[in-house]
Amino acid sequence: MSSSDPERPDELEGTEQPFVSHLVELRDRLIRAIAAVAVCFAVLALWPGPSAMYDLLAAPMVSHLPAGSTMIATNVISPFVVPLKITLLAAFLVALPVVLYQVWAFVAPGLYSHEKRLVLPLVVSSTLLFFLGVAFCYFFVFGQVFKFIQSFAPKSVTAAPDIEAYLGFVLTMFIAFGAAFEVPVVVVVLARMGLVSIEKLQAFRGYFIVLAFVIAAIITPPDVVSQLALAIPMCLLYELGIVAARMFIKHTRAPDDASEKTPAA
Repeated sequence: MSSSDPERPDELEGTEQPFVSHLVELRDRLIRAIAAVAVCFAVLALWPGPSAMYDLLAAPMVSHLPAGSTMIATNVISPFVVPLKITLLAAFLVALPVVLYQVWAFVAPGLYSHEKRLVLPLVVSSTLLFFLGVAFCYFFVFGQVFKFIQSFAPKSVTAAPDIEAYLGFVLTMFIAFGAAFEVPVVVVVLARMGLVSIEKLQAFRGYFIVLAFVIAAIITPPDVVSQLALAIPMCLLYELGIVAARMFIKHTRAPDDASEKTPAA
């Protein structure tokens, strides 16, 4: 039976709320999300503290500096502001599951059951993939990149990176790798919305490989290590996205679409 059948009740019928109620709920959800970030910031500010948070972030760079070299601050307030920025960023990442849950709780009442089966896994998987991209960048890419760069540094030059410049570099790399690891989610969404078929995604494989290396060359520093570290995972994740798209299309089909596939008794 099709969902357009007048005898079949709409599962969202009667769930409509006044516009003011939506605004009130949106306000409450925003307050809870901000409160979660604030609590995480307060906890991280107390332990391990902003200074320790920066030391942890700078560890991959410091470990590859020449003996006796340290990072410097060219701005008077940088030693105070930069660690606070890093603590706030870490607090947001820690509270991200709560923030995304508030987003999900706000939009879920307006979704059909088959749409919920699509959105919730995408929210969870996109969060995990972003964290995975950031972790991959921090634990693997940074060490290899800084080692590669320092190997080319002239002996007459003493490396002493500025802490603000380092923070900007780290944020750029985190966003680049976090976004790159979202490739499977983008592929699934495009395929599920019917914008691109699985066959076209497979045919586009060769072009995507070239596109991945072009993006890596633009975003990452001009070294082979970081470019390969970004482009290769993107290509592998593209293949993973094609496989995931097949599964999502099969298991998140609307009831009327599913009924069309089922022969009448």
